[in-house]
This record gives sequence, structure tokens and C-alpha cells, in this order.
Amino acid sequence: MEQVDVFVARQPIFDRQRRLYAYELLYRAQSSQSAFDEIDRATATAQVIGNTLLTIGLENLLCGKKAFINFERGLLLGGLHAVLSPEVLVIEILESVKADAEVLAACGKLCEQGYALALDGFVSDPQREPLARLAKFIKVDLAATPRPEQERLLRTYRPLGIAMVAQKVETQEESDWALAAGYDYFQGYFFARPETVTGRRIPAAKLTCLRLLAEIQQVGPNFERLQTLISADVWLPYSLLLYVNSALFARAAEIRSIAHAMAVLGEEGIRHWAVLAALPVLAKNKPGELVTVSLVRARFCELLARLARIVPHDLAFLMGLFSLLDALTDFPLPEALDKVHAAPAITGALTGTAPPGDPHLKLYQLACRYEAGDWDAVKALAATLDIQPSPIVEAYARDTFWAQQALHATFRRINTRRYVRQSATGELRLLWEDRPGSEGFIPAKLMNASAEGLQLLISEKLPVPSYVSCNDPKLGISGRGRVRYCNYVKGKHLIGVEFRGGIGWRGTSALR
Repeated sequence: MEQVDVFVARQPIFDRQRRLYAYELLYRAQSSQSAFDEIDRATATAQVIGNTLLTIGLENLLCGKKAFINFERGLLLGGLHAVLSPEVLVIEILESVKADAEVLAACGKLCEQGYALALDGFVSDPQREPLARLAKFIKVDLAATPRPEQERLLRTYRPLGIAMVAQKVETQEESDWALAAGYDYFQGYFFARPETVTGRRIPAAKLTCLRLLAEIQQVGPNFERLQTLISADVWLPYSLLLYVNSALFARAAEIRSIAHAMAVLGEEGIRHWAVLAALPVLAKNKPGELVTVSLVRARFCELLARLARIVPHDLAFLMGLFSLLDALTDFPLPEALDKVHAAPAITGALTGTAPPGDPHLKLYQLACRYEAGDWDAVKALAATLDIQPSPIVEAYARDTFWAQQALHATFRRINTRRYVRQSATGELRLLWEDRPGSEGFIPAKLMNASAEGLQLLISEKLPVPSYVSCNDPKLGISGRGRVRYCNYVKGKHLIGVEFRGGIGWRGTSALR
């Protein structure tokens, strides 16, 4: 999954017993950067907060400690602080901020809301004195402030209940002196240099798809919220209308609006479309087969749930889909499941934390054992779920067809399929034209057919596009067609064949 690395540096602040009290969070444009660059300070602070909340994670970065974050004048007046709670955030007011009426009014409101204020690089200045009376922390630069002045600041402000922070402590001697002088907290290279923490930001389109997958898991999803989410993206409305107007559904009239499409599809249909729309976006720059495998497993788990009478069935569908979410997103599976707010039953089954005998865990194990060809395990697990083996084989075959059909319907042009595919069975022989003047016969199993062409299961891979011919009057299939796709499925190859100028299934005219 395409991602963008983001960086936040954190420098610890210690108390008098050298216990970690807080981190100052600092902007970094890249992981190797050791100092602040020239980006404007408001943007830097916004990115620090955004990266902390949305990418790296508050708990991952702070580990339960407070965060000192720099605020310039515009941010003090702008309300950005509200995204972090007073229990977490210490608003560090930069030395460049002037204590005018607007700033003092804003700081007064912040104190009323429970936020703690810290004054950065404080020096004695009558113009900053009103801010000092509101502050909970005053930070003093040991390198820039003479020691007699530091002692005066300590005598002045500590009795007022203001905690004094020694900044830029770089040697053992400075640390010992600051401790003896009476500072409450300590920060500087002597203790620790800023550590850059790297996170990964998901591009907006992929983030929208993850939110869509999270939304459709809700019991009785909010259609109004879904419509808002779909409308906010360029691709999703187009994909929805492609899907609902495809040959998967027999519609007398074309559907042209998101609301109408959602009403027609209903809750289950919307869930299936959302998966189809989100998967290729999430799988960008991934092997194309990953999308097909994800869909097949999702549908297989759903059909197994129906056979085992485990409800709701759509939870099993999402479980199968999310089982490959780590491969789709490049996040560890527990983290990926957390990003889509996966249901506890899904998370338990996929991470192996579900209790023994959990039905969803058994379903998932059965699907995995079937894909691996472990037939003894398949029989044993099927027995515990009261499922007969033969319907499982039939279900998997149908799943591969459904996945190909559904993906094709979602991404092709509206109404280009003129004929609906129907399930069909039978054995036939294909004449494969390997190259001009070279031919060979291949046995094939018919999976489904329409007047446009066939879907067949064969034992060997055929190149795309190559040509095959067949003549089977009993099945009503005759003609020469082109191989449109060839996908490996459980030791076999599923191919789609489009006929040109021949006779299609049951004597209907061939694909034009």
C-alpha cells in the first residue's frame, strides 16, 4: 500500500528524581533531520499534532505522559488545542508571542478549560509578566541566561506555584547546578537528544476506503453517513453507479444517483459493493491476484457461515476479507484491524485470541485449511461445524466465479455486458492454438456461460491473449475465442473466453 512517512521528534523532560515527566514534541520533515527547519511555526505545530493523532498515535508517542507542544499567536487564537485534552497537552507559548489583549484573553480561556501553559525561553520582561501570572511552567534557557538572573527568576516565580523547567542542560555540571538551584524539571542534550519517531500516513483515497470498510461493519449502517462518505471521494460514486447498473442486476432503467443506488442495493448489497470498490484502491502497487484472493476468501467464509448456520453471515464475509488486510495495507494485522475498527469476533478469529471452539475461529481455520489442501483438517473442522464436505467444494467453485464476475462488473463501462452469465456444468475439449501451425487439446470444465463467452477451469496455464476453439453440439458451444484472463485457483486455472463469430451457449449468437 502506498504510504507517506511522517516524522515527529520527542525530547524527554525529567523531574528532580530523573523520572520521565513529559515529552516536548517537535516538527521534523525527515527522519535524519536533527533540528527545526524553516517551515512556518503554525504549520509545524499543526503537522506535529496531526501526525501524533492520526498517524503515529497518541499512546505510541507519549506512553501516557504529557506533551509540550509549541504554539505561536495564530494557533493560540485558532482553537487547534481542542483536539488534545487538557490531561495530555501543555501549551508551550513561544518567546516571540506578545502579550497583547487578544493573546491574554485566549490564554485566560485556555486556563479556564483546564489547559496548562508553559512559557518557552523565558526572560525577565515586563511585557510578558501578565503571561507569567497565567503560566503553570516557565522554561529557562541555561545557555542564554546568566546564573544570577536564573536564581532571581527561581526566587520570584517558584513561590507562586509555577514549576520551573531548566532548558538546554548539556553537561553534568549544569545538571548538578540546576538541581541545587531548585529547578523542578530538566530538559537538554545531557539527558537525551530529541528522538525522531517515524509513522506512516495513508493517502487520502485509501484512508477513505478504510473508513468505508469500518462503516459497513456497523449493525444497521447509517445510510446518510455512508452517502456523505461516498460523496466525499471522486472514485467511489463512479464505482457505485458502475456496479448497480452492471449486468449483475437486471435493471429496467439506469440508476443515476448515489441515494437511488443505495436504496436499490440495500444493506447487504452496499456491503458487497464497498468491499469491491475499496479493495483495488487498497491494493494499488500490489499483485493483482491479491484482490481476487481476498474476495474469494471473503465470499468463501460467508458461504461457510451459511452452511454452518452462523449469523450474521456478513460478519464472516468481512472476516475473510480482513484476513489479508495486513498484505493490503503493509501494517501488522492487529494494527490494520484496529484502523478499520474490526468487530471483536473478527479480530479474535484472525489474531488467534478467540477462545477455543469459537465459531468464527473455526470458520477461518476451515477456509485456510481448504486453501492449503489439508483435507484431513477440512473434514475434521467441517464436522465440528456440522457441514458436509461436498457443499464446501461447490461453494469454493462458486466463489471464484462470483469474485471474477463482481470485480468485472464494478470496473467495466456501464451496460457493456449485454448478456447475463448463468451457471453451467459440463466437460469439453479446447483446441489451443499455441502458435501459428501448432495446436493441442486441453480438457476443460465448464463453470458458467453466456452468449458472450465462457468461464472454464483447466489444468494448465494459457497465455493472455491466446486463442482457443471448441465444438460441442451437446452443450451447444461452438466457435473460436480469445482468452481474456487466466487466474490460478487451487491447483487449477480459471479462464474467461470471449468468442468471435461463433455460436455461444445453447445456440445463442456469439459475442459481438
